[in-house]
Amino acid sequence: MDDLKAATLPRRVLGSTGIEVTGIGIGCWAIGGEDFNLGLPMGWSGTHDARSLQGLETAYELGANLFDTADVYGHGRSERLIGRLVSQVSRDTIVLTSKVGYFAGTARHGYEPGHMLRQLEQTLDNLSTSYLDIYFLHHSNFGDGDEYLSGAVEAMQEFKRQGMIGAIGMRGPHRFALDRLKQAPSLRGDKVERFRALFTEISPEVLAIRDNLLTPAHRSAGLFAFADKESCAVLINKPLSQGLLTGKHVWQNPPKYGPGDHRLRKRWFQAESLRILEEGLQRVREITGPARADLIRMCLWACLARSENAAVLVGFTSPEQVRENLTCLSNRPSDTELAQVREIMAE
Repeated sequence: MDDLKAATLPRRVLGSTGIEVTGIGIGCWAIGGEDFNLGLPMGWSGTHDARSLQGLETAYELGANLFDTADVYGHGRSERLIGRLVSQVSRDTIVLTSKVGYFAGTARHGYEPGHMLRQLEQTLDNLSTSYLDIYFLHHSNFGDGDEYLSGAVEAMQEFKRQGMIGAIGMRGPHRFALDRLKQAPSLRGDKVERFRALFTEISPEVLAIRDNLLTPAHRSAGLFAFADKESCAVLINKPLSQGLLTGKHVWQNPPKYGPGDHRLRKRWFQAESLRILEEGLQRVREITGPARADLIRMCLWACLARSENAAVLVGFTSPEQVRENLTCLSNRPSDTELAQVREIMAE
């Protein structure tokens, strides 16, 4: 790996786990490439393995130590790329997290305990490691009547007892992918109430929560207060709203994606939504400055400011993106600036 000047990154301790990480970690969904799962596009266009590996190496040399992936990201492709990095460095200098549940293979359900064990063993092999620091239950669908819930929780606890994982994680309030597309809103139920019930059953030490300047502030504030009260760490994902908040997409020429890219079914990536978003970003630039790095700095600090128990995961498809994301944090925005930007984007 090339020598790089280490970035100045904040440090965080992940709640009761005691795991120390850089405040900015690397989300590795995108480097799984285009893919399908559950009959849906769920990957990313425009990725190349050589560039992805270079991005991982760049992140490590700039000081990032947290890398987050899942078995379903490219169906092992993302994990194997990270494994190539892990094989080059000392394992105790890196924090690895992965997830299980969205890929069922030939099992009856993604949370069938035997399947979970096999997936974890494959994940460890892919990542060139003997243990994960954090292992997440990737979604909240545990079958009809939650028939797989108790078995999944027992499996995770057993993985921890055996030293295969260090901490158990779960998602914050969310919808299962198929439910969002196929279930009438009136039948979906209260996702926050569902989250609280599952939290009690699972007793996670880490939560995965989507948060960015497009997330309603009142909703996120309650989640972070809840996590702090429970001494539960948070990994924040999508802080740049998958590139939307960097200003790189132009509404007059909306981005085009390959057939295995999940963004094909997201309205925010369509022309009218991009036009509305650009109006807000123009106002934000008056506060942050005109450069893309200025927008990124504001977005990342807006997430970092949520909780001292939280770290932020930033995705990438190129080493240049990694370098920009990790080297723009030196000047923390004031609380007044953060509040102004949140108010603009809330509109």
